[in-house]
Amino acid sequence: NVNSISSRFIHLTELIREHNPKVILLQEIKCIEEKFPYEELSDLGYNIKVFGQKAYNGVAILSKYPLDDTIIGLEGMGDNQEARYIENTIVIEKICYKIISVYVPNGSEVGSEKFIYKLNFFQKLYERLAYLMKHEENIIMGGDLNVAPEAIDVYDPKRSDGKLLFSIEERKCFRKLLNLGLIDTFRDFNNDVQQFSWWDYRAGSWQHNKGMRIDHILVSPAVADKISTSGVLTEPRGWSKPSDHAPIYINF
Repeated sequence: NVNSISSRFIHLTELIREHNPKVILLQEIKCIEEKFPYEELSDLGYNIKVFGQKAYNGVAILSKYPLDDTIIGLEGMGDNQEARYIENTIVIEKICYKIISVYVPNGSEVGSEKFIYKLNFFQKLYERLAYLMKHEENIIMGGDLNVAPEAIDVYDPKRSDGKLLFSIEERKCFRKLLNLGLIDTFRDFNNDVQQFSWWDYRAGSWQHNKGMRIDHILVSPAVADKISTSGVLTEPRGWSKPSDHAPIYINF
């Protein structure tokens, strides 16, 4: 979650130069397609697909491999749905993968109208992933899911219990995705590790490590077998004018 591609473009290119990721999934780019830095990122070797929205939301996929079969938006979210879901097919060593960048709504406040929208979004996301799993697709879905699944994923689980990002309703939505057979890659490789991916800008949250793990990469079982490591790159969160989210990653 870059929290504005225009504000964090230099951060993104620095990460690319340092790590040379083959595929990048972006959320909250906060721009329409016409304002996205296609040319600069194409020059770095990426094929690009964007589902943009002015000033809010927005998701994108950058890939060193060709991107095919683009799907934007989730079926059932309405004609004017927010820019929160993009899906593509890539081929690596003759194997097809469904690559998904997703930005789940924040929800604003438990029980609010926006919270109900969030739960509905999770349900439509579940239905799409259930369809892909039924057809035995190789799935890699990454993004800001705006939910911390377990107590270990929250700096103060007692204080956060029942509140936004850690309510039982949101956690059930996440668990429902795992019940499809999807693997939480970070937890699969870091069983007892407490590591956050998001720290609020307020109240010295970053400095005091008061964060949550709300960004996730979920994969189907056959993909999980190919992964060698999974983690969080915390260093960029400490850069000047950072996103409030740190990049997460998997390596094959």
